[in-house]
Amino acid sequence: RNEAAGTNLQFLAKFKTHAGEVIQVKVAVSAVSTANALQNLDAEIPGWDFDTLREATRARWDRELSRIQIEGSQEQKETFYTSLYHAFLTPNLYQDVNGDYRGFDQNIHRAKKFTEYTVFSLWDTFRAEHPLLALIQEPRDSDMINSMLAHYDQSADHLLPMWELQGNETWCMIGYHAAPVIADGFLKGVKGFDAQHAYDAIKTTAMNPDYDGLAAYRKLGWVPCDEEDESLSKTLEYAYDDWCIAQMAKALGKSADYDYFMKRAASYKNIFDPASGWMCAKDSSGNWRTNFDAHLFGGGTNLQDVTEGTSSQYSWFVPHDVPGFIALMGGKEKFVEKLDSLFDAKQSEKFTKELSANDLRGCIGEYWHGNEPAHHVIYLYCYAGQPWKAAERLHQVVSTQYGSGPGSLCGNDDCGQMSAWYMFTCMGFYPVCPASDFYVIGAPQIPQAVMHLSNGKTFTMTAENISDKNIYVQSVRVNGKNWDSPFLPYRELKNGGSIHFLMGPQPNKTWGSDARIPQ
Repeated sequence: RNEAAGTNLQFLAKFKTHAGEVIQVKVAVSAVSTANALQNLDAEIPGWDFDTLREATRARWDRELSRIQIEGSQEQKETFYTSLYHAFLTPNLYQDVNGDYRGFDQNIHRAKKFTEYTVFSLWDTFRAEHPLLALIQEPRDSDMINSMLAHYDQSADHLLPMWELQGNETWCMIGYHAAPVIADGFLKGVKGFDAQHAYDAIKTTAMNPDYDGLAAYRKLGWVPCDEEDESLSKTLEYAYDDWCIAQMAKALGKSADYDYFMKRAASYKNIFDPASGWMCAKDSSGNWRTNFDAHLFGGGTNLQDVTEGTSSQYSWFVPHDVPGFIALMGGKEKFVEKLDSLFDAKQSEKFTKELSANDLRGCIGEYWHGNEPAHHVIYLYCYAGQPWKAAERLHQVVSTQYGSGPGSLCGNDDCGQMSAWYMFTCMGFYPVCPASDFYVIGAPQIPQAVMHLSNGKTFTMTAENISDKNIYVQSVRVNGKNWDSPFLPYRELKNGGSIHFLMGPQPNKTWGSDARIPQ
């Protein structure tokens, strides 16, 4: 056999053919060995009947894509099912047909009682992609959690994956977002993984003394900007991840751990600057960074306090304690004013120079839909009792930043997260805080959706009178009951049922105005 290695390999094959002749080529891959690749080939494509293979593949995708059945225009259907296809593409299968895979330790392992997956873009996908899989592809989500645990077991640092790619850690993003995926899966009833082992893994990861400023974060209550880049974003994301760990600890009866991680989850308060009303970088002595600008990329010229954005975008990342954040802001009225200012802001030239023209298609003022930290922000209007404002912005994003043509996404799909946001939003609710026991009701964007849950039940959404003008929720019924809250408890969904929206052309400002979070 011939072998080659390098960063720019190319393969050229020449065939002697006659006019009209069709050349067929079969290709198989393995991260383990050539022999395994051939075994994969023989098992998955044993024959040379292309049409039969194509139809079998089509039938398998039809089964997967029918997990959610919708009604709507042709463009809506094309956009929705393209999104569902995107959401199912990653994580990718990473084992051979015999169960062999190349592990994080570069040794060959055999998966037992689970299927090994790779490509965990966890900074993106913990938000909506994995919560969607937990509902409609529970066995795959379980396999993915087991794959993360295998990574942890093989890690010399005893860390869960951060942004894993083909058995390697890229370290390219922040947080320890395997924690919300595991906690949300556990609390949503995903089965097939060892809950105690999973909890030990997320706790050990969160206690690692060498990972990205965690030691200082544990000591001070924030990540100091004079010791660690992206300190503002890391503080906020660690606090949320810690809250997720606390929820799993509570469910497992670990009261001391619950109290400890809930205290850490409040760390976001330590970097809120009441003078500016934004999150601000703070050094190890507790001093605010003096040249910090909440509206500039990174926090200011030559600063790297914020991950891929501005503080005005990132400050809203307190999904686990929005009422507490509203109180810091000075109450619901000031909170809504601040939210409005995000969308109404005039972008600074220093900000726009950091982005390509394609990325800027995702910007509404300083709201940046093309980057995941913004994905929950519109739904925060619902916590302040003004879901009608969320309806306006949701309709604006869906109608301008999604579609069925080439280039319809404002940026890349980030392994299904952009698409998962769209599908949840179309169905009228969104997992603002994975690992919580409720979703936030926004405003549906399509007439009907039937979600086939992994437990065999169905949950149906209908939007009566919906149109391009009738974008506002007038009333809601959940499982036949009048529903005035902008929150949908998981218990109302998990055993199947329905949510029915009545839509209209003007806001009903009384619906959803009582924003008490369900207990």
